[in-house]
Amino acid sequence: MPEGPELHLASHFVNEACRGLVFGGCVEKSSVSRNPEVPFESSAYHISASARGKELRLTLSPLPGAQPPQEPLALIFRFGMSGSFQLAPADALPPHAHLRFYTAPPAPRLALCFVDIRRFGHWDPGGKWQPGRGPCVLLEYEQF
Repeated sequence: MPEGPELHLASHFVNEACRGLVFGGCVEKSSVSRNPEVPFESSAYHISASARGKELRLTLSPLPGAQPPQEPLALIFRFGMSGSFQLAPADALPPHAHLRFYTAPPAPRLALCFVDIRRFGHWDPGGKWQPGRGPCVLLEYEQF
């Protein structure tokens, strides 16, 4: 199971890979996933990530003027044993890409994918850290 440092690196990867990219459209879930649908659609949004312990929060932030108007949405990911994020061309998705966020046209279409071979990973729309979560050993070492 990925530990704190792996999730911290995954959040760093998402922030670096998505810097400057504009995403658009619906969030797409694979048909075999048992995880919930993600009720988010926007013509233009940014993606950012942060990690705390064994959880990663992905924030979808609509850009000014994006349609339909809505608030940012946060998703909490628990990676299970094999979860990870990958950025891939939209026409060459990695196997086991269970949740996909597509870039908006006109640039070459890319997809940020949550990839989970074993399907133990889970996401929750709503963006709240697990109740009772203590300080983060990486970012709040003194409190830890």
